[in-house]
Amino acid sequence: MKKSLFTLIFILFSLLPGLRAQQVIQLYEGRPKGSENWTWNEQLNTNNLFQTDVIYNVSQPTITAYLPPKEIATGTAVIVAPGGGFHTLSINSEGVDVAKWLNSRGVAAFVLKYRLVHCLTDDPVQELMRKMGGGNMDKENAPVVEMAMNDGLTAVQYVRNNAATFDIDPQKIGFMGFSAGGTLTMSVVYNATDANRPNFVAPIYAYGGAIIGSAVPATNTPIFVAVAGDDQLGLMSHSLDLYKKWHEAKQPAELHIYQKGGHGFGMRKNGVPTDTWYERFGDWMKMQGYLKKKYPADWEKPYTEEQIEGFRKAGEERQKNDWAFRSKYAEDNKTIQPGAKNVVFLGNSIVENWVRMQPEFFTNNNYVGRGISGQTSPQTLVRFRQDVVNLKPKYVIINVGTNDIAENTGPYDPDFTIGNIESMLEMAEANGIKVVLSSVLPASEFPWRKQITDVPNKIIALNERIKALAKKHKVPYCDYHSALKNAQNGMDPDIAEDGVHPSIKGYLIMGNAAKAVLK
Repeated sequence: MKKSLFTLIFILFSLLPGLRAQQVIQLYEGRPKGSENWTWNEQLNTNNLFQTDVIYNVSQPTITAYLPPKEIATGTAVIVAPGGGFHTLSINSEGVDVAKWLNSRGVAAFVLKYRLVHCLTDDPVQELMRKMGGGNMDKENAPVVEMAMNDGLTAVQYVRNNAATFDIDPQKIGFMGFSAGGTLTMSVVYNATDANRPNFVAPIYAYGGAIIGSAVPATNTPIFVAVAGDDQLGLMSHSLDLYKKWHEAKQPAELHIYQKGGHGFGMRKNGVPTDTWYERFGDWMKMQGYLKKKYPADWEKPYTEEQIEGFRKAGEERQKNDWAFRSKYAEDNKTIQPGAKNVVFLGNSIVENWVRMQPEFFTNNNYVGRGISGQTSPQTLVRFRQDVVNLKPKYVIINVGTNDIAENTGPYDPDFTIGNIESMLEMAEANGIKVVLSSVLPASEFPWRKQITDVPNKIIALNERIKALAKKHKVPYCDYHSALKNAQNGMDPDIAEDGVHPSIKGYLIMGNAAKAVLK
């Protein structure tokens, strides 16, 4: 069912993905080749010079899957290799946080824990720092770099072989890494076969001195490179060399050299331009065609990606400048003489769509609709004076609460919602306008916020409080919920195609219910 433009803008602006449960996957059965005799176990260190959690002594490589919600999934996947000098893994800033950001863009992420040099103390960062600059670290790391490379190749192979399980495109698998993870990224792409070659790579402040191999793939393999010019380890030139090599091979390549940011910026916020490097990575992925939704909603299909992005930006701009969308009906209200309308139907997209889909219901009965897609009770309260009081109707039918439960403008607080409804009721009564409180319509889930749980019971509980509020103030209660619900306390497709917004059949039922109460 086609929805209004503002419905599209709101859904795009408000969609916040919820992460699905993470799955930890062992890359090998038993001890992997080359480390069969390793007897130590993976450890976590939380107090170190890096001031971040680090993993060390990895002997059993794994990938942890972070999958985006289906409604925003792109089918693209990225294997993420944290850095740490092949002694540690900066698991959050260069791993989990990256995965969560990728999920927000609809990309499946797999955080790789690859084999590391055995640390002999419980302070692996201090141990690593003592070795750096000594001239022998590359030699000590070399056997482990090769093992880590094999872990990376195995990870690509596993993700590709199980693409159907993860609902990803086997030809849209990328590999990105930070520092030592960047070394690993390039070693993987240089030594891969068709079966385990990533489709694109992103070495971030990679160390070039320990990369295994140097042959740029003959197949199309785009690269995204980012580094800070003030990298304390002097790795800016290493990134520049990678870009030049890819560019000279006529492969798609993009390079970002930031003036400030140092080494190891990852997902940290340091108040410098590197804080948003991942947004540039997102722009690049979009340009490469990796961020197109695999399952676009019906309302998205008629529009291009550029148009949808325009809707999103328009929604963001409006939220900043006109949070309650008071400008929506400002001009229309000027054309209505106070007292000229019998009833104002006040609400969200359910009311807005009602006017669009069944205009004769409003014109024939001298009603007016003042619904705005996506609105919550505080937004409706802010515009109550201009959209209801100033029109001086005989009645106002208040229908809000759906988007409160959906948490469109913040966490759901039933007391806050009821308080806003009561404030509207009291404002109307103070101005001689009779009030009808209506129930929230039934729904099994919210398509734009599928992470909201127990939706039917939350709606029922809120409706009980709205009904009690109507009784307290001795005003009528219009029970749309009972008239529309199915056995599961949702709505059947013939009543509401998407389970939330009524069809013409649904609106006919609502219209009869409203008119019966108004009589």
